Amino acid sequence: MKKILQLLFVVFLLTAAFVPVFAGGGGDDLDLPAVSGEPLDPNVPGWTLDTSPVRFEWYLNFSWYRGIWGEDPVSRYVTEKTGVDIEFIIPAGNEADKLNTMIASGNLPDFVTIGWWEPQVKEIIAGGMVLPLDVLAKNYDPYFFKAAVPERVDWYTQEDGHIYCYPNASYTPGDYERNELTSNQTFLVRKDMYEALGSPDMSTPEGFLNALSQAQKKFPKVNGQPLIPIGFKEFSDTGNDSLENYLMNFLAIPMEKNGKLYDRFADPEYKRWLNVFREAQQRGLISSDVYLDRRTHMEEKIAQGRYFAMLYQYTDMRDAQGIRFAENPNTIYMAVDGPANAKGDPPRLAGQGIAGWTVTFISKTAKNPDRAIRFMSYLMSEEGQRDLYLGIKGLTWDVINGKESFLPKVQKLLKDDRAAFDKKYGASMKYWMLMDSPQVVKWEGQPESPYKELSEWTKPYTVSYAAYDNIDPLSFEPEGIIGSKLSSLWGKTLPKLLKAPSEKEFNAIWDELQAERKKLGLDKLMAYKQEKVNANKKKLGK
Repeated sequence: MKKILQLLFVVFLLTAAFVPVFAGGGGDDLDLPAVSGEPLDPNVPGWTLDTSPVRFEWYLNFSWYRGIWGEDPVSRYVTEKTGVDIEFIIPAGNEADKLNTMIASGNLPDFVTIGWWEPQVKEIIAGGMVLPLDVLAKNYDPYFFKAAVPERVDWYTQEDGHIYCYPNASYTPGDYERNELTSNQTFLVRKDMYEALGSPDMSTPEGFLNALSQAQKKFPKVNGQPLIPIGFKEFSDTGNDSLENYLMNFLAIPMEKNGKLYDRFADPEYKRWLNVFREAQQRGLISSDVYLDRRTHMEEKIAQGRYFAMLYQYTDMRDAQGIRFAENPNTIYMAVDGPANAKGDPPRLAGQGIAGWTVTFISKTAKNPDRAIRFMSYLMSEEGQRDLYLGIKGLTWDVINGKESFLPKVQKLLKDDRAAFDKKYGASMKYWMLMDSPQVVKWEGQPESPYKELSEWTKPYTVSYAAYDNIDPLSFEPEGIIGSKLSSLWGKTLPKLLKAPSEKEFNAIWDELQAERKKLGLDKLMAYKQEKVNANKKKLGK
């Protein structure tokens, strides 16, 4: 069934690629309902013109998300204010399968939010499945252009001159100048265990393996459950982020050499450290759980303190960190120096770029496109950001010492129990789909323990990789087909490398991998990406 769905998806895209309305500039020809009354004032938020009840379906391509619109005071407040009610659609299993099935059906929910890096971003645009936001704004809500950040609009404007999606958590070059850049990529260890081992240096292969081994011997069980010496992000059909970009960034492997894109997957330092993880596997230091667990399973195990170390995104374990802190502050996870290259160079960790984290679309089948763009503008605006971050004045926030801030009891619950906070209040961007991270900084205040230390640790090592975002081809383009084959090959090969019974066999698998990548057309794909990088640098003024 999965193969059939994939085939239908490709057939749909090949057909949709020739839809003339999106061949270039055709977005202005959309047959949109006319607006009656006086000309729209670009200084007046469009949502205020109609607050009658309307319900939207909103697809989130994240199976771990648990928010339910209307279960908390903040979402009910927004509904009462704007008239908009939301029904979230969350995939129960594999996100790609769910999204591709919806795309193949030709009928998307009103709103769609997916990661900016997902191949479906370009594909649903090319397939004519989503509406150009600029055309919707001109027709129904010119206030959109006041709420939107021009640099983000420019970044996501397509070759036909239209913008079809808007990002969250996006940082422009100007944001970097106003705020100190941080990364969410960290090497984490459980504080009490790490200190009990004498705070070992884990930046070298020897120190890394020895620390994992000693932790397993000294702390074989955690509350009756086996210790997991090292944890990563989820394994998927295309690999594992922790053992790809995260590890490469800790090893300071460059993105370019001599002005040209560098093949990081063939780097000798990267190979050396993958072999270190292979040795960890052979020593029984990598649990079978790490190959199977989804994010929800990992969060449970982090909350239980079952990992000794993790190459992980610390923002994904905030709730679990809070639970550990409440239970015993000495058992929290702390950031330390992780794997490093042979020269001992400091890591070069990825900061948030202009591409952001996710992007949100309004589908071509949206039943009320006028109300959809107006609600989107509201969420993007300062007013919407305040409502979704601070919540309701008097209930969750007030002006304290001249600053709009959470009430002390609300702030305490947010720190102590994020899950309880979400259900009781629903503020602090529980609904993050159009979160403007640089804007909400003014309400966040200084981060507190046990979170601030993780963020602070990354500051000296954080760099921007924005020029390398959005450089992948469409899946049905020749280079896209090459990219899909390479991703599939890597996803199958990574576990083989880790589970190779000897270094000799590891080397054989590695050599075969590199030869096959060349055969599949790696050079052609790299040339395509080089052109995109050059174009991105022009956008960024580099």
